[in-house]
Amino acid sequence: MTVHFIGAGPGAADLITLRGRDLIAACPVCLYAGSLVPEALLDHCPDGARIVNTAPMSLDQIMDEIATAHAAGQDVARLHSGDLSVWSAMGEQLRRLREMGIPYDVTPGVPAFAASAALLGAELTLPGVAQSLVLTRTSGRASAMPEGETLENFAATGATLAIHLSVHVLDDVVARLTPHYGGDCPVAVVWRASWPDEKVIRATLDTVIEATGGERGRTALILVGRAIGAEEFGESRLYAGEYDRRYRPVGTNPRFPEGTE
Repeated sequence: MTVHFIGAGPGAADLITLRGRDLIAACPVCLYAGSLVPEALLDHCPDGARIVNTAPMSLDQIMDEIATAHAAGQDVARLHSGDLSVWSAMGEQLRRLREMGIPYDVTPGVPAFAASAALLGAELTLPGVAQSLVLTRTSGRASAMPEGETLENFAATGATLAIHLSVHVLDDVVARLTPHYGGDCPVAVVWRASWPDEKVIRATLDTVIEATGGERGRTALILVGRAIGAEEFGESRLYAGEYDRRYRPVGTNPRFPEGTE
């Protein structure tokens, strides 16, 4: 048997890969993080599947469920929200599976920052404005931030920041970022991107606290940076007519014959 870790996406039931959908349909056991994974995805489970909501369970209890399925030779679909590479608590499960000798694989999913950017209709890395995106968070009860991974250090780079799990300390986030980005820096707070009740507030560091009106639900993402909503930026060279590239060498465009600028 195999435990298939599947990124279930940010919320919309159709924002899952075909591979993920097909694995769910093939597994007689499905463990899903019910606090964030939409129940509509469970419609892909086969008839008679054992479906377990792991939201109220401890890690030991989750591993017991997997061990039981392993003993019965049953594949497991293990669903986590978003993509499994960040803040999924997958790493600790994989470590235990390796210790137990239980095989697994991982299928990526659509992350929350990508769904939020799509909702904004925004590219987060614009030429001449920002070419880096930092995925980060503030310290919380579940995980403290390592020394050096501070908002101030990331902000000093000028990169676009996607700050997760931090809207409940928005005042602190604003206070720490404003000296680096300036009060007029664009901000977008996105609640539950791709869910039916998704919500976006666009503001600046100076105005975002008032604009959110005290709304501090935890399933929100804070995007900060000059690339958000920017119109003044250069065009990349990727599609420039005179840009010589493997799939469109100079000379193939009649406007730019070979040897011209």
